[in-house]
Amino acid sequence: MPKMKSNRGAAKTFRKTASGRFKRKKAYKSHILTSKTRKRKRNLRKPTLVSKADEKRVSIMIQ
Repeated sequence: MPKMKSNRGAAKTFRKTASGRFKRKKAYKSHILTSKTRKRKRNLRKPTLVSKADEKRVSIMIQ
């Protein structure tokens, strides 16, 4: 049986942390930035964790 291929888009998007959770970037930081406040754009820079509900789905895509 051939090896399973990982979802390459997901592999480039998510990173696994030391505790086994997944880091991701925040959405809404790509365009129409003039209408967003400086504070809002600054907070969108920080990475965050994938929610518990989606962790299983992300781990299957990355395997």
